[in-house]
Formats: sequence, C-alpha cells, structure tokens
Amino acid sequence: MVVPPVAVAPPPLLPCPAEAGWELVARARLPRRDANGQASGGFSAAGYQSDTDALLLLSDAPQGRVSAWSGVRRLGRVPLQPLFQLDLTGSPRAPLPAEIDGEGLVVLGERLWVASEGRRRTARVAQLLAFDRDSGQLEHAYALPADWRPAPGRGLGANQGPESLALLRRPGQADRLLMAAESPLLQDPPGQVRLLGWTFGPTSAVARPLARLAIPAGAGWGLTDLLVVDAASPAPGLLALLRRFQAPDQWQILLAHYPLPDGETEPDVVLQPLRQWDLIEAGLPPDNWEALTPGPAQADGRPSLLLASDDNFSAFQDNHLALLVPRRSVPCPPSQ
Repeated sequence: MVVPPVAVAPPPLLPCPAEAGWELVARARLPRRDANGQASGGFSAAGYQSDTDALLLLSDAPQGRVSAWSGVRRLGRVPLQPLFQLDLTGSPRAPLPAEIDGEGLVVLGERLWVASEGRRRTARVAQLLAFDRDSGQLEHAYALPADWRPAPGRGLGANQGPESLALLRRPGQADRLLMAAESPLLQDPPGQVRLLGWTFGPTSAVARPLARLAIPAGAGWGLTDLLVVDAASPAPGLLALLRRFQAPDQWQILLAHYPLPDGETEPDVVLQPLRQWDLIEAGLPPDNWEALTPGPAQADGRPSLLLASDDNFSAFQDNHLALLVPRRSVPCPPSQ
C-alpha cells in the first residue's frame, strides 16, 4: 500500500504576537545600469519563484520591462545575477499604448498580469493587462469598472493607481486577482481605497468590487502593493504596503495587515487594519518602497517577505531590496 505524502501547510507569514514585529535580515542594491549600459530601475512590483530562486521585477519605464535575477537566497552576501530581460510589447491583436506605467505584477501560468496606472487621459488610461510570459506580447487589455474611470469629479486621480496586484488562491475556489487603488477615488472620502476582485472566464476577465481598505488619511499616503497571506488557513488576510512622501525628502513606510473580505462583505464596507508595523523603524532605509512578494524560506524555517524600492530613475534614490522575517516568541503555537 502506497501512502500519499501529507501536504504540509507553509508556516504562517505573520509575527506572533503581532507586536513582535519584523526583523530585517538582509539588504542589497541593484545596479543602476544594465549589461548594455542603459538605465535600470523604476522597480514597482516583484514576484519571487522559490523553486528556481528567481526574482522577477517589473519596471515602470514608459514601455514596461520585466527583469529576472538569481541569488535571492544569498541576498546581502553575494551580488544578484541578471538572468534575462523581457520588454513588454503590443501585438497585432492587442496594440500597446505608447506609454504604460506598470505598477502591479502577478505571474499566473503562461501569463504576466500587470496593473497599469493611468493619467486621466484617453491615450493613457488605467487597465489590467495580460502579457504572454515568454514573448512579452500583450494578449488582452481590460478596462476598469466605470466608477474607476475618469469623469468630472470621479474616478482615479492622475498617477493615483492602481499600483497593486495580488493573487488570491484558496483551496476549492477559482483563482482571483486583487487590485487596489493607490489613493481614494475622487468621489470617495479620504482615508479609504477601493479593492477589486478579478475573475476569469474563457475569453474575459471581470472585476467585482470587494470592500474598501482604511489607510492613513494624511496627505501623501497611498497603497503601493498587496499580498494575500495564509490563504489556506481559516483566517486569511491581506498585507498592504503603505507609503507617504513629504517634500523635500521625508518617507514613511507602513506594512498593514487587513482581514480578507469574503463573498458576504459589502463593497462599501471599510476594513480597518488589524495591525500596522513601521518598516523604517524595522530597519528599511527611507526610500520609495513599492514592491512586496513572499521571499525564500530561511534556514530556521521561517518564511520571509521580499521588498523592492522604485528609484524613479533619480540620482537621489536607489534600487533597494530588503528581506524581512516575522519575529515569533516561544509561547506562539505553530499554527498562529
């Protein structure tokens, strides 16, 4: 009799207790020039593949580009090595605008899903874009719901998102993509951003409003990335990377933990964070942190978060990478 292997749930990706916070275990910088001497940066989203130890970084350069890097497991000890670079392009059946602003990335099967930020102009609207993973050619472009589109006094503000995209995969359920606005829509109250869930049909993707996430109401705050955590557990959640810039050079970076809205949550419900952590206090250098992805498991079994910053191709900023692990105290049971 052959006994099938028992699936082992990954360890929970949160500190326990919550106030224990996060430990910065590694940092690195990526080069500002690629192998051809061209400017490299603008990293606005990330996806880590643990089976190959490969990190995919989406650049918000005008035409869009995905670069791959190896060596994340040795981050901070040896330089990361470039694997390849993939330019995002249009195709005869799906022309690409002259400029896109790729801000969110999910790798799903043979596709790269990208959240494209808009400028309230017909030639540069916010969309969900699906690219072929191998060629980088655009396959489909999906419009955002009507409430999100530019109209007098309504819709996304210029350069205000969407900046995030996350995969929601739960046992027995169809995959969904979660997308959040960076800032409140023009018609919405301050301090809350809308959340969408995208589902897939044979030839289309459909967006459904899920809930709103409460963010700090002060000027300059925005949501820059999302990550579903502990999806297979009874209490899955969302991690959101929150950023604030105040001229001339003041940065604030928070990591917020929210409950995951279910099918019964009304779209107008505002979800408050269960916990927030100050990542500058945790050791991140003050900069434009925009990307969030699960990182490699550590030698002691703890999971990790990998974060990347967007240098905006500016000499005054940098392309940082940082690896955070959740602190856990002895009384915390393995399941929490």
